[in-house]
Amino acid sequence: MKIFALLLFVFMYILMIAKPKYRPFYAIAAAVIFLLFGILPPERLLSTINWNVLLMIAGTMIIVYYFIDSRMPNLLADILLEKSKNVMWVTILMSLFSGIISAFIDNVATVLMVAPVGMAICKKLKMNPVGMILSIAVSSNLQGAATLVGDTTSIMLGDYANMNFMDFFWMNGHPGIFFAVELGALATIPVMMFLFRKDKAPVSSTEKTAVSNYVPTVMLLLMVAALIIASFIPDTPQMINGTICCVLAIVTILIDFMQEKSAQHAIAAVKNLDFETLGLLTGLFIVIGGLENVGIIDDFASLIVKFGGNNIFLLYTIIVWGSVLISAFVDNIPYVATMLPVLTAVTTALGVEPYLLYFGLLSGATLGGNITPIGASANITAVGILKKEGYQVSFSEFMRIGLPYTLVAVMSGYLYFWFIWA
Repeated sequence: MKIFALLLFVFMYILMIAKPKYRPFYAIAAAVIFLLFGILPPERLLSTINWNVLLMIAGTMIIVYYFIDSRMPNLLADILLEKSKNVMWVTILMSLFSGIISAFIDNVATVLMVAPVGMAICKKLKMNPVGMILSIAVSSNLQGAATLVGDTTSIMLGDYANMNFMDFFWMNGHPGIFFAVELGALATIPVMMFLFRKDKAPVSSTEKTAVSNYVPTVMLLLMVAALIIASFIPDTPQMINGTICCVLAIVTILIDFMQEKSAQHAIAAVKNLDFETLGLLTGLFIVIGGLENVGIIDDFASLIVKFGGNNIFLLYTIIVWGSVLISAFVDNIPYVATMLPVLTAVTTALGVEPYLLYFGLLSGATLGGNITPIGASANITAVGILKKEGYQVSFSEFMRIGLPYTLVAVMSGYLYFWFIWA
């Protein structure tokens, strides 16, 4: 049974890499087979699926839809354009702006929100948009790991490690992953200044976007505030974060319905839910639960311990840079979902706290996707937007921006976590 489960898992992964368009179907199909063959006992199905993660993602997506539709991000971009000295600083500030938004909103949603604004700016300035749009994408990938709600992988880590919103800022007497991400973001500014050093044409802005509705902005801020408050309440229910996000999403829908007297926005918001990601995660929770049940996770952990021995620095280095390399070509959601229980087993066997390896995994897996145009969904989205506008982006052209950005940001986080958490 163990060999069959492992072969099925490997086959599922190969299909995900070869035909990523159908990832959710592969995961769900593998999950069904796991249940039918008893690799995961059916009675454990409901407890294996992580409902808190699914509810957090769904609730956040709905609020984000309304936030984008309100055009508030466009107004913020107009303000940034007004503050920029030249084209180079427009690119840098738009990139950092994308990162800040991505700390609280899904990476793909951030790119869909900010990239069109960047494209409009480039058309206005009559400049090639490739550099700006790709910078927006890679920056959104970096900052997604900064907070609990910034990225699917952050939500997964937070729930798995029982981390609340504030733990990403300060945890167990140490500064958290937020500061590692921000250090990496600051380190990329000189990289962008070098890459876009020739873009010195002056810019100006005379118009500002009119925001159609301030309720989504308020609800998004309320969601963050509620998650922070819940962080300080002891013994909260296991699904508290997911409940907060979904309740505020429903309130947002109801307020909009009362204002517009129409369900059009509500229908669009539900249709805008990323059912592929939700389906992928559901299938992965079942598959990984099955791997744990038959002992494959423990076997994999034993191999890592045998290879790295008791040398934490070696293990940490392997996890960080191995994750960077793997995530350059493999989507980080299934990878992180697979590795979290493995690292737990590794650190349990060694008798050490798991947080150093958790953070190394998240930073490496999140940033590794910035090396290639297929390494992250946000990159694929950005390249697609450019293609629609008539700009083809090659691997080498993407890597010209993505590779130095990744190396600088990962190295900053790598050193930060070792000196702060080791």
